[in-house]
Amino acid sequence: MLKIRLSRGGTKKRPFYQIVVADSRNPRDGKFIEKLGHFNPLLPKSKPERLSLESERITHWLKMGAKPTLRVAKFLGTANLAPVPEKRNNPIKALPKKKAQERLKAAQAPKEAPAAPAAPAAPAAEAAPAAKPVPVEAPKTEEKPKEAEVPKAN
Repeated sequence: MLKIRLSRGGTKKRPFYQIVVADSRNPRDGKFIEKLGHFNPLLPKSKPERLSLESERITHWLKMGAKPTLRVAKFLGTANLAPVPEKRNNPIKALPKKKAQERLKAAQAPKEAPAAPAAPAAPAAEAAPAAKPVPVEAPKTEEKPKEAEVPKAN
């Protein structure tokens, strides 16, 4: 199967891509049939030198049955050489993982429990004036006298 794809060149951390037609079984930077353009991601999007395409050859290879990769299809769509691919969305991947979902449920459970009994009492609370809440003190524990404690000898 023929693919229109990017072939990476350039140096480490300074990528430069050639747009090529290649057999899908060949490696990314390996043997290709024909060079159709180039892409320099380091240049700003406003510069025309960022992307160059040979439109006549691209349309020829598309008619021959070559399939563009997603990134190249976006380039071809902006140049009106092929239809723009639809925007993909995977909401399942964006969800929190299993442990994070359990933590969220545990955090929401105490908040929901006190709110449920208060809902039926809400109409009665509207009729009666609101009373000030009385602070609840913790029960006092009796402290043992220090005399009862005997130090242990080693």
